[in-house]
Amino acid sequence: MSSKDTAIKNTIKGKATSFDIAYQAGVSQSTVSRALRDSHLVNLKTRNRIKAIAKELNYKVDKNASNLRSQQSTTIALLLFEDPTSDDSLINPFFLSMLGSITRACSLRGYDLLVSFQQLSEDWHADYADCHKADGIILLGYGDYQDYKEKLASLEQQGTHFVRWGAVREERLGHSIGSDNFQGGYDVTQHLLNLGRKKIAFIGDASIGAPELFDRYKGSCKAIEEAGIKVNSHLQIDAITTEQDGHAGVIQLLESRQSFDAIFCASDLIAVGAMIALREKDVNVPVDVAVVGYDDIPLANFTRPALTTVKQDTKLAGEVLVENLLHLIHDEPILKTILPAKLIVRKSCGVKNSTRCSFSST
Repeated sequence: MSSKDTAIKNTIKGKATSFDIAYQAGVSQSTVSRALRDSHLVNLKTRNRIKAIAKELNYKVDKNASNLRSQQSTTIALLLFEDPTSDDSLINPFFLSMLGSITRACSLRGYDLLVSFQQLSEDWHADYADCHKADGIILLGYGDYQDYKEKLASLEQQGTHFVRWGAVREERLGHSIGSDNFQGGYDVTQHLLNLGRKKIAFIGDASIGAPELFDRYKGSCKAIEEAGIKVNSHLQIDAITTEQDGHAGVIQLLESRQSFDAIFCASDLIAVGAMIALREKDVNVPVDVAVVGYDDIPLANFTRPALTTVKQDTKLAGEVLVENLLHLIHDEPILKTILPAKLIVRKSCGVKNSTRCSFSST
């Protein structure tokens, strides 16, 4: 029996299903479900067509099933953005420790945790709410904000409870929890200036697409300006948070023939790649060039020399993400959203030797 015959048979028996409507409308069953709930994720014309077909088929919503679906699942969904990594995990090491904290925080509050990757090419922003897999969503990852802001808008529009780790801005969609990246960048640069480093390069994306990294750069620029030094825009090199981009960033700096005596890397992974490139070019860290990272991933303490960096409290971050999401789910006010960052001084920085010149390629 064909799908069409089944739909007709069900209609005759008065047992039309949402799948029958989906067949006649030429859409998916989840689209039918959204349309019948007046979800704005389905355009008005399609909604009206689906409702007309439902009426024609004498479709009745199963209220008992609907009530069951509306109950809380006591599950939280954690969606990770896929990052390019040197291994097969596709997870930035910074988020691995936060993942552990989130898991513990959920367990302590009696919630299960459903972990998945964000798939920007798919309808991930609707699936969890529509299927009632989870009561709320935590979003982790640095992806370009411009790429997924429309999907964040859709989450807000359909009333999905969600929080995200990222830059805290009033104009940003949803509820963000993040570190004080501006202050972290300021503290790094002030430390380098106090060591006598005056020509400080920055490797990291400094654009609205990467607001966290951009805040670190702006904090750095503020410290430089307060020291009476003009910011040299040629010492800023765009990079995503990978060792490969850190390596490439140093090569680009050297080829630019700009003089520099320190590099502030927007992440520890960038810093690791930067130090490898400097070592390959026989540039001594920290004698010739001081290097600072950001995040304090476990690897930072085992580089040679050990990496000076900025610690973001991933344990506290995981707890606050879960706590604030549960506040949203229960219609309670959000608590703190900006967490402090702490400079961790190790051996990749040192006092500049006045007898040596700033490093530049010749």
